Amino acid sequence: MAAVSQTLPVRVPAAAAGASRRVLVADDSSVQRRILRASLDRWGYAVDEAADGSEALALLSSRPYDFVLSDWMMPGLTGPELCRTVRTMPRDGYCYFIMLTAKNEKEEVARGLEVGADDFLAKPVSAAELHARMLAGERILNIERELSEKNRLLSATLAEMRGLYAALDRDLIEARKLQMALVRERSRDFGTAEIAVLLQPSGHIGGDLVGYIPLTARRLAFFAIDVSGHGVASAMLAARLAGMLSSATAAGSIAWAPTSWRGAKAWPPETVAARLNRMILHEIGLDQYLTCVYADADLVTGRVSLVQAGHPHPLLIRAGGRIDRVGHGGLPVGLVPGARYERIDLRMRPGDRLLLMSDGLTEAGDPTAAEFGELGVRRALARHAGLGGAALLEALLRDVEDHARGGEARDDISAVLFEYRGSPADGRRATGKE
Repeated sequence: MAAVSQTLPVRVPAAAAGASRRVLVADDSSVQRRILRASLDRWGYAVDEAADGSEALALLSSRPYDFVLSDWMMPGLTGPELCRTVRTMPRDGYCYFIMLTAKNEKEEVARGLEVGADDFLAKPVSAAELHARMLAGERILNIERELSEKNRLLSATLAEMRGLYAALDRDLIEARKLQMALVRERSRDFGTAEIAVLLQPSGHIGGDLVGYIPLTARRLAFFAIDVSGHGVASAMLAARLAGMLSSATAAGSIAWAPTSWRGAKAWPPETVAARLNRMILHEIGLDQYLTCVYADADLVTGRVSLVQAGHPHPLLIRAGGRIDRVGHGGLPVGLVPGARYERIDLRMRPGDRLLLMSDGLTEAGDPTAAEFGELGVRRALARHAGLGGAALLEALLRDVEDHARGGEARDDISAVLFEYRGSPADGRRATGKE
């Protein structure tokens, strides 16, 4: 039996850091166990004893311990073997393992560290040194407990956030359905003309808006709007604009002007753009702006008036295949107080088509960041010249998606296609029968 140091132990109040900590002392020497226990009891630890490694293992399997003080050499199961086994046992907190040994060779110390020992005490054990090692272990255990608590709180917070994100995701899915419902009809045949629209948000919801408004029996307004930014704020502004553009009453619409005869007349495109600009700057007061094209078409004559407010250039696709750019750019809506918007007038012939499109279509990039571009749109229109209406827009969208395959969807994609067929009189004149 190894001798025990007679150094007087440091007296520590029972309320010290050891209070509530449980220690297992494993040693085949009953004298050594009693000496160690006397000091540990005085420092406020709850102590259990084991006469060998097998008994220590049985106790460790039945209850958790914060510290294990184990002799190196014990019958049945040695200290290193016990330590290795402890490290494989499932437990909630960390167990600080101190090896008691008369060995001081570097190889033996290295072996103890390899099996998972945290510290060593050489026999004979000094009470002062034991107390210092226990305090070092306390610091480790306190850090471990603090980290475990923070991890627990972090896990609980992450679980709560996952729940919130799942709820938000469900809400955004429903919001997308509502947003898509703003476009009630994807296409409509007016006899002398046909209108088709395309709306493809890049995420759950987006800030693009397309639509059309029958103004009179022979006049049709149609528009493409792109609200700056992405997400909920942009989608909410787009939804509000949809209501204000499609309102059946002049009082609630920015497209209609009330008359003195309790009726209403449609504002011209340049006035609609100016009213939108004033509304965003002074009435809504958001740090957002939008680009748009707003057009007013005569379904009988094919005359179209429009404004381009910072939106990509509309493309006029002639019946013979030529494609012309329309517009001069213009100022976005909601940036400059008192901005004036220039009206553009054009005449469409039977078979001509007018395409309004968002920059999400032209700026769609492939994995190398090469954009689809207006050239890609022109090539797609030529490739699908035999298609019309919604079929042409869907073919155009497929070409954009094929180009961007593997790339990132950076923006919403929207488009409006107005096709003018002409009146029956146009057809008779073209064939010389009138």
